[in-house]
Amino acid sequence: MKKVALLLVVLLGVAHFATLISCDDDVAEEKKKDADEEDSDSDSEDEDEDDDTEVKEENGVLVFTNNNYDTFMEGKDTVLVEFYAPWCGHCKQFAPEYEKIAQTLKENDPPIPVAKVDATEASELGSRFEVSGYPTIKIMKNGEAVDYDGERTEKAIVARVKEVAHPDWKPPPEATLVLTKDNFDEIVNNADIILVEFYAPWCGHCKRLAPEYEKAAKELSQRSPPIPLAKVDATIESELATRFDVTGYPSLKIFRKGKAFEYNGPREQRGIVDFMGEQAGPPSKQVQAVKQVQELIKDGDDAVIVGVFSSEQDSTYEIYIEACNALREDFTFRHSFHSEVAKLLKASPGQIVVVQPEKFRSKYEPASHTLELKDSTLVSEVQEFFKKHAIPLVGHRKPSNDAKRYTKRPLVVVYFGIDFSFDFRKATQFWRSKVLEVAKDFPEYTFAIGDEEDYAEELKGLGLSDSGEEVNVGILADEGKRFAMEPEEFDSDVLREFVMAFKKGKLKPIIKSQPVPKNNKGPVKVVVGKTFEDIVMDPQKDVLIEFYAPWCGHCKKLEPDYLALGKKYKGEKNLVIAKMDATANDVPNENYKTEGFPTIYLAPSNSKQNPIKFEGGDRTLEGFSKFLEKHSTKLSQKRDEL
Repeated sequence: MKKVALLLVVLLGVAHFATLISCDDDVAEEKKKDADEEDSDSDSEDEDEDDDTEVKEENGVLVFTNNNYDTFMEGKDTVLVEFYAPWCGHCKQFAPEYEKIAQTLKENDPPIPVAKVDATEASELGSRFEVSGYPTIKIMKNGEAVDYDGERTEKAIVARVKEVAHPDWKPPPEATLVLTKDNFDEIVNNADIILVEFYAPWCGHCKRLAPEYEKAAKELSQRSPPIPLAKVDATIESELATRFDVTGYPSLKIFRKGKAFEYNGPREQRGIVDFMGEQAGPPSKQVQAVKQVQELIKDGDDAVIVGVFSSEQDSTYEIYIEACNALREDFTFRHSFHSEVAKLLKASPGQIVVVQPEKFRSKYEPASHTLELKDSTLVSEVQEFFKKHAIPLVGHRKPSNDAKRYTKRPLVVVYFGIDFSFDFRKATQFWRSKVLEVAKDFPEYTFAIGDEEDYAEELKGLGLSDSGEEVNVGILADEGKRFAMEPEEFDSDVLREFVMAFKKGKLKPIIKSQPVPKNNKGPVKVVVGKTFEDIVMDPQKDVLIEFYAPWCGHCKKLEPDYLALGKKYKGEKNLVIAKMDATANDVPNENYKTEGFPTIYLAPSNSKQNPIKFEGGDRTLEGFSKFLEKHSTKLSQKRDEL
């Protein structure tokens, strides 16, 4: 009996212990559940904290980012936004004023949100709204940006924001005229002067130009008389683009009574306004006194061009002015209706005289040249007259006149320390006289003197930087070829011998070149300056040549596809895939101009002087293959697998 009782006690104890364990497990489970819920709540709070669409506030100003801008702007009528850079001094100075603006507009009825964007951090927003300077202030009206260009004061900005926020406010019409094929001729042909931009909506350069162009249009429309600015969407008005040889965007052209002239001026508001102001004036200035012409001849650095006429009604005067218009940036033109000026120039009404300044005259050439105009004289004939007599037999080539006067090749340049001031003029003319003695016998070449400091890089390229001679000579020839005279004491005979050797083809051009590769059997041939002629200009082969720079990111990205292209066509004996480091080698042919990297040309076997530039296509294996399939003259068979 005692044993039964003892067993019962033991069993009851075990059951109680099990119950205790079960309760502990339930409590633990409950605690775990509570902990999980707390963790879940914590995660939820973290998610809220990490919500990248949340708009925070600093000193009453909302802070926009790439992620929260669009969400916030939904349904908003008017929002003031400042784009700033943390390091910008003007932004720091403006910050307290902007915070006051935020407070004022918060109290408006209804409140108007005021925000700021760190454009260095939120670069996507900065790019979207074409922010190029700091601070940039824009008023967002129903999501569209309205530029603010007024004073950076609370009073001015608040007044402008309230004006834009008014329910009846509408953006003012663009000052820039929109031209189409339907109104182009009517507007352009009747304008004394008008600037027209041919653009593409997707073009980044066009987008950057747009606000500057519009501001310039607004300012120029208020002049008296106004100078209109217009634009043409060349992707829609393709006929107009073709008619005026538009090949890139944006293309700007000045029209005078329907006649087109290239615009070579600045592309920001102030520059456009100033440039067009000058263009609107006459291309030739009137001279009324003999002394004015005498001073130009005595102290000038460039040819003096004067048209002599009886009056503005003279029909030949109109021909002269039209000829001047196209070349107004290359020459300084004068005209006169006074008999005394005509007498000084030994000219009669209806004649144009080109006179060289005194310091560039010589016994080997006339002091002036005269062209008699008739009603039948073509404008192009007048312009050719200007160009033919603009430079003397031996002129002074300078960086300021190089592109306007000395583009013709071959050009013989004599380098030394040039100084036309009173104390050094004699020494300068001494060396120039030596050049004149030779130049007179080679009229087919252009001769010039150039200051050795102005052309230090050119001398370096010719290998003459450390020649040790007071005077050095180089010849710049066609296709970018250069020739250097061996350093020796300069004299007329030495120069004559050098020029004669060039004429007979006995000189070897100077070519900057990397060493010729010892092994050049890879799928992409390496071209250097010394092998350009042998490889690229081989008339038996088509050559696709990439000009690259080692530091160029686009070139590095292209490399795998270009290598794959070389492997694909390695079996084509008469098609070469090649590349050249254009920073370490001369490209000895001007037809293969490299203005950016990478630049890629196909040099066809039958037209080496007319390479086909690869542009517009995809820089991929497929894109290059399609280009070669279309333009190659030497593929063994035109492939259709693409």
